[in-house]
Amino acid sequence: QVQLVESGGGSVQAGGSLGLSCVASGDTFNVRCLAWFRQSPGKEREGVASIDMDGWTTYSDSVKGRFTISQDNAKNTLFLQMNSLKPEDTARYYCAASINSWCTLARGEYKSWGQGTLVTVSS
Repeated sequence: QVQLVESGGGSVQAGGSLGLSCVASGDTFNVRCLAWFRQSPGKEREGVASIDMDGWTTYSDSVKGRFTISQDNAKNTLFLQMNSLKPEDTARYYCAASINSWCTLARGEYKSWGQGTLVTVSS
């Protein structure tokens, strides 16, 4: 089993930046994909960005060009750098891990989840 702990959320004004981190522990040797998802009140949880063990990345159209996902394999840490933030980026952001070789932004592919960290963007 993989444990995931996110940090780095907070409040920022529109146009600002925030960085999120996620530390993985436990049975991480099976993990092939890591991803960030987000969920705002009344909405479905949606995939934001994913990265595989070779560093290939995928982004949702809503964050492409503004967010950057990266990882430090040696430290089992996942990052999300968020720039040019918009009020619609306000959500709880979750880190997720998958043992599938093919990384996607489909929620069902991920079986391990963190508790999430809240990001609030004010206009």
